[in-house]
Amino acid sequence: MASQSKSDIIRASYHAFVAGDRKTFEAALAEDFTFTSPYDDAIGKAAYFERCWPNHKLFASFDIERIFAQGDEAFVLYRIVTKDGKEFRNTEFFVFDGDRIASVSVYFGASYRGGVFVPQQSS
Repeated sequence: MASQSKSDIIRASYHAFVAGDRKTFEAALAEDFTFTSPYDDAIGKAAYFERCWPNHKLFASFDIERIFAQGDEAFVLYRIVTKDGKEFRNTEFFVFDGDRIASVSVYFGASYRGGVFVPQQSS
């Protein structure tokens, strides 16, 4: 059986995330998977599923706008609308180990409400 493209693996993992299909999502991850965001520093699978996985329930829509894959790496730009009407775009950087996702680093983008930019409060 031919291996899937990195773009197909990414699309399938996002689809599983939004659908709440943890079994399919987890199967796409390498054993030593790590996740990094402005809130998380290379957390492993257990911490990811405890802290990040529940967020899938907040999304009303999830649209991949771009995927740029080269070799075992890819950048993804996506747009999310939450159930309470917030909109935002993020970029994620994927690193693969074969056909499994070894790491994801997320970079947060601007927020919108009703298509209008919402400035964020500085801390």
